Amino acid sequence: MLKLVRKCSWVMLSESEGFTPLPGEQRLYTSPPRTTLSLQSLNKYPGKQPYTVQSSAGSVFLTNRRIVYLPQTSTPTLQSFAAPILHLHDSHVAAPFFGPNVWTAIVQPVPGGNIPPEHAALELKMTFKDGGAFDFHTSFERIKERLQQAVDVARESGQLVGDGTETRGGAGGGTLSGLNLDLVNLDELPAYEDATRAAGISTDATTSPPAQQPLVNLDDTPSSTMPSTSRGQRDSRDEVFTPPEEPPPGYESVQNQSVGEELERRMRSPST
Repeated sequence: MLKLVRKCSWVMLSESEGFTPLPGEQRLYTSPPRTTLSLQSLNKYPGKQPYTVQSSAGSVFLTNRRIVYLPQTSTPTLQSFAAPILHLHDSHVAAPFFGPNVWTAIVQPVPGGNIPPEHAALELKMTFKDGGAFDFHTSFERIKERLQQAVDVARESGQLVGDGTETRGGAGGGTLSGLNLDLVNLDELPAYEDATRAAGISTDATTSPPAQQPLVNLDDTPSSTMPSTSRGQRDSRDEVFTPPEEPPPGYESVQNQSVGEELERRMRSPST
């Protein structure tokens, strides 16, 4: 899946377009020219030769089947880089407090793609110095989702064998050879719109309000024949309650009686 160009590569360079697309390949995104690339080993065990490739400036292209990176200045170790979309995993954007945004993914190398076979996975980082990381990530995730759905449908119908990963160095003709990429819908899904509004139907016209129920008189007396005294009693209930300034008649005697009964009960009870 991963392809680095040294002396030759399936990324065919073009002076006018940057690179020559594969059959059925559509170019969907191009980054600003100051995008950096870093590719290195995930696990750096002692005694194991690490793998590192870097470019300080270049452009990344997103197509309907792969990403292609072309450095501004090619070197003997890096003339171009390409990776099929379905070989990129765990992609995300990191937005530091200082510095440009960084897009990171785990790369599953393609057999025969000029990556040492002992490296089963590599870490890919691309720094978007002039912006565009989130636009790239959004487009990448949408294309990957649509492409994976097309692969699953083709595999279930028997038209495709495997999980869609590339073989033969990712130069085309691998497991995706049985998939017609022209039939994969890469457009964004339309925004949700209420069907009733789209049809010009008003919800108020189709839904009638519930009929109002007659008021219930809890006094079993029609409101029109209710005596004025009853209405006056209802109004008095809404007035603010004011406590009396003096205790009610007989309050002290009742209180004294209660206290005496309590003392008598305690005296009768056996002491402990």
